[in-house]
Amino acid sequence: MADTILSVAGVSKTYAGGTTALHSVDLDIRRGEIFALLGPNGAGKTTLISIICGIVTPSTGSITVDGHDALTDYKAARGMIGLVPQELSTDAFETVIATVTFSRRLFGKSGHSAYIEQVLRDLSLWDKRKSKIMQLSGGMKRRVLIAKALAHEPDILFLDEPTAGVDVALRRDMWKLVHRLRERGTTIILTTHYIEEAEAMADRVGVIAKGKLLLVDDKAALMAKLGKRELDLALAEPMATIPAALANWDLSLQDEGRRLRYVFDARAEHTGIPSLLRTLGDLGIGFTDLETSRSSLEDIFVDLVQSRDAA
Repeated sequence: MADTILSVAGVSKTYAGGTTALHSVDLDIRRGEIFALLGPNGAGKTTLISIICGIVTPSTGSITVDGHDALTDYKAARGMIGLVPQELSTDAFETVIATVTFSRRLFGKSGHSAYIEQVLRDLSLWDKRKSKIMQLSGGMKRRVLIAKALAHEPDILFLDEPTAGVDVALRRDMWKLVHRLRERGTTIILTTHYIEEAEAMADRVGVIAKGKLLLVDDKAALMAKLGKRELDLALAEPMATIPAALANWDLSLQDEGRRLRYVFDARAEHTGIPSLLRTLGDLGIGFTDLETSRSSLEDIFVDLVQSRDAA
């Protein structure tokens, strides 16, 4: 069994007004892995991270960080965690190096200039170290947030929607940085609603929706489910039933028989589309238009819930 560095057991959050943001979440994070918490906006990702990091108090449950109880041994547990929040919240009038050094000292560490320099160099911030935060671009400010989170050498790094609203170049830089950190032994947990981000970065993926952790799976297994595509054919003539000759394909009728939908695995070596189109021609079934689409996150969540309930 893999070494667990973070354990969340039965954690829920219900606010005073009666709104439940999290429903009894159980989650174990393995030491040294990159774990992606995937879900739409409002799914409960930030609430869960905020509870683990001690920003929000859970209604029920316990959190253990490398053997330290996050509630009763808060200082030791929090000292192992670095958090990069979604919001750009920094002291606009401080210099980059001053704000990062201050973050390090908050955790009782000396102003270790060699370590701070390395962090700033890794994040392409060294040349901006004497600049005030207010003078930086949005992308550079986000890099400063990462530097602040890494300043005290945490064992676990949380990245809450790390690439939301950033350009493609910064997104790629951040992906590279995350992999470098993992190579050094840092455990990384990121929240995202981008499927491609989870695919590019994570070892394991958890899917959360409406405050419920639907499943946790290795990336390869989950991405196979997320690889589903749909081909919609606008039929020249409405169809009442699907002919038996088309039983080899996963087909369904939509729009009162005016559209024929084929669900297929885009990652498969053979999608079955060319043979389907040939067979339709052989059967004299005409179509006026066709389009392909990827299942939406919402559709995927529904599929995952249904497959879990059926198991």
